[in-house]
Formats: sequence, structure tokens, C-alpha cells
Amino acid sequence: MTTDQLSATFAALADPTRRAILARLATGEASVNELAEPFPVSLQAVSKHLKVLERAGLISRSRTAQWRPCRLEAAPLGDVSEWVERYRRFWEGGFDRMEEHLAELRKGERND
Repeated sequence: MTTDQLSATFAALADPTRRAILARLATGEASVNELAEPFPVSLQAVSKHLKVLERAGLISRSRTAQWRPCRLEAAPLGDVSEWVERYRRFWEGGFDRMEEHLAELRKGERND
């Protein structure tokens, strides 16, 4: 994944409405009207969110007669997961060191 694609994915995920749309699409395809239903915003605003998600490659739209369902495209999320995974080992190492330090402090308190 290129850095620009990763940036586009993170930018798309930065908005809670877009994350909610992705969560809904994780349960299956939906029309724009179905996706807009739970939000107190206009259909036009939801369409703008969908365009951001589509440009980031997180959703796709198809056409079946009059119905244009949106569908989750999870590949960019997998790329984000891989990117974050590289840093998980760093975070866990820090937590392990902190746990060791706390254990030493507790041990010292018992010896006092």
C-alpha cells in the first residue's frame, strides 16, 4: 500500500459518521437511503461521506436496475491493520517493561 493510499484510508476513517457507515456495511450491502437513515444529516451529506469512502477504496457501488447498493471493500482495512501491527510490538514491549517496573515497586513495598 502506498503512503498516499494509507493517508486516504486514515482520513476516511477519521470521521465517526464514515466509521458508522462502514460498520453498517460490514453487515451487508445497503442503499444510500438505508445508510442515511440513522443520521441526522441530509442525503447529500451522506453522499459526500460515501464519495470519501469510495475514493479511499473502502466501499464500492454497483448498479442493479434502479438500486445502487454500496458494499464494504475490506482490503484497505487489512492494510491499515498491517501498518498498526508493526507498532503493536513496540506498545506491548513498553507495557511489559512497565509491568516489570511495577512488580519491582510492589516487591520493594513488601520488603519495607
